[in-house]
Amino acid sequence: MEVKEPKHDGTTMRKALLVINCIILSIGNYGGPLIMRLYFIHGGNRIWFSSWLETSGCPVILLPIACAYMHRSRTADPTSENKLFYLERPLFLAAIVLGIITGLDNYFYCYGLSRFPVSTSSLIVASQLAFTAGFAFLLVKQKFTAYSINAVFLLTIGAGVLALHSSSDRPANEPNREYITGFVMILAASALYGFILPLVELTYKKAKQEISYSLVMEIQLVMCLVATAFCTVGMLINNDFKLVGREAREFELGETKYYLVVISSAIMWQCFFLGGIGVVFCASSLLSGILVLFLLLVTELVAVIFFNETSQAEKGVSLALSLWGFLSYFYGDIKQSKKKKPDLKIEITSSLPPNTVESSV
Repeated sequence: MEVKEPKHDGTTMRKALLVINCIILSIGNYGGPLIMRLYFIHGGNRIWFSSWLETSGCPVILLPIACAYMHRSRTADPTSENKLFYLERPLFLAAIVLGIITGLDNYFYCYGLSRFPVSTSSLIVASQLAFTAGFAFLLVKQKFTAYSINAVFLLTIGAGVLALHSSSDRPANEPNREYITGFVMILAASALYGFILPLVELTYKKAKQEISYSLVMEIQLVMCLVATAFCTVGMLINNDFKLVGREAREFELGETKYYLVVISSAIMWQCFFLGGIGVVFCASSLLSGILVLFLLLVTELVAVIFFNETSQAEKGVSLALSLWGFLSYFYGDIKQSKKKKPDLKIEITSSLPPNTVESSV
């Protein structure tokens, strides 16, 4: 049968959410690595504690969840049930699995960041785009164009250039074994995060309940709570809770600034995670990976300026290749969108489920 094309309110709202999540992701992507590195270079050395900080700020998500609940209370049909949480058991279990993987990913990343300058580690993490693209193809059947393939290739090569010529960035007195282990840990973190994004997208696609942005925030809350619990176990085994107070007193910038750093770190990383899965919800895991990488390039420049980290020719080549890949992706995306002509009508066959909706993004 034929139905008139619906109004563009849903499309406009989704685009607005995409922009908002890009801003949230930007804040977290800039602030998270920089503040974490600030913690390490001024005397912080608790790996499990820094991993715990990446997700322990999750209670802040309760605020927007509560706001969404109050909005529904004012606008929803009085006869309909309005719950604070809509997360059902299948999605809840999926969020637990994602949380365990996230906790492990946090540890790998923090271990590597503690042994590398943030500028170098950021560009090595750029290799996660290759993992994201590969897993997106396998898990969610991501369609690639010549432009998106070129983007993934250039971004990966850019990270490879840096990885092969990063020995001059080695921190003073860093043993060979620790340096290599840190390098491997960062690559492992890249692979895991590259797996997490498509897995989140697959979770959205396979869910048996309607995915709203409120539900996305609930999934994020469970993921972070589980990841925090995972890192809490590591902290207990490593006696981090007993040593954090002493570390704060010995922190080079002072005890007050120590706690300011750790609180800011927790908030920034929460922005990173929420923005990342929000972009997956509004668009795709591949776009989320592209944006994360582009923002890492800015992090690289900021780190060189504010932390006085070295800026060799290899970093410049890596940055140029990565930027070229980023522009290639969006040029191809714009070119593809121009080829699509908007239909005046939507054909719906009787074989489709009554609630089937085609995503507009």
